[in-house]
Amino acid sequence: MTAGTTPPRAVTIAGSDPSGGAGVQADLVTFAALGVHGMGCVSALTVQDTEGVREVRAVEPELVAAQLAAVLADLGADAAKTGMLANAGVVEAVAATVREHGRPALVCDPVLASSGGVPLLDDAGVAALRAELLPLVRVLTPNFDEAAILLGWEPAEVARRREDACRALFDLGSAAVVLTGGHGAGAASEDLLHDGAAFVRLTAPRVDTRNTHGTGCAFSAALCAHLARGELVADAARGAKAFVAAALEGAQGRRLGRGRGPLDLGGALRGR
Repeated sequence: MTAGTTPPRAVTIAGSDPSGGAGVQADLVTFAALGVHGMGCVSALTVQDTEGVREVRAVEPELVAAQLAAVLADLGADAAKTGMLANAGVVEAVAATVREHGRPALVCDPVLASSGGVPLLDDAGVAALRAELLPLVRVLTPNFDEAAILLGWEPAEVARRREDACRALFDLGSAAVVLTGGHGAGAASEDLLHDGAAFVRLTAPRVDTRNTHGTGCAFSAALCAHLARGELVADAARGAKAFVAAALEGAQGRRLGRGRGPLDLGGALRGR
């Protein structure tokens, strides 16, 4: 038996979205589209569709930790990402397991509330995220609303003082921050990357489409996949920005569901 090659590997720890537009399901499609072997650890079960989140049930922290430990010990991972973590117990369990198993390049998408305003991480969970997880994180990827919760600011203040917000987010412990600008206004969507020393602006034309469900998940998963492939943070962020722009463009003419439909994740690299 001849030895084979090991492909880039990435694991997501996130909630399950039965509509396939976000969460573990969307992350795994994104990993596959970018040529990375994907693994998924479910942190919560949700009842949701394109119109919103109706119910959330967290998985026991010990079971989340066991899922993650199993794949890290057997298959290994070059990079990992967290999405919805549901509660402080899950946050702490994930942090402890990452510390124990070699600390793959970790992307944290701080999923704190649904677009409809349903809380997805309580105050104790946010405090645990700051104290336990962020010091382990390679790249933190909040939008304006998530950054506001992490910092105790208003979203409008984050939008107005983006560089100051990035500095304050960086001071929470991650090695780099990408403040995503998809919730902003204007003809272009601009993300801001900060690594403690410099700022990099990542810009793409804003796509006019209702199909935006899971955009934050797709960006953080694509960033994670690029890191798994061995890219530097700035290059990985540029690749993730391009991936999401293509996924939004591909979704323009599609009709899936009655609300905000999913991105065209599987076809995001078509023709590129």
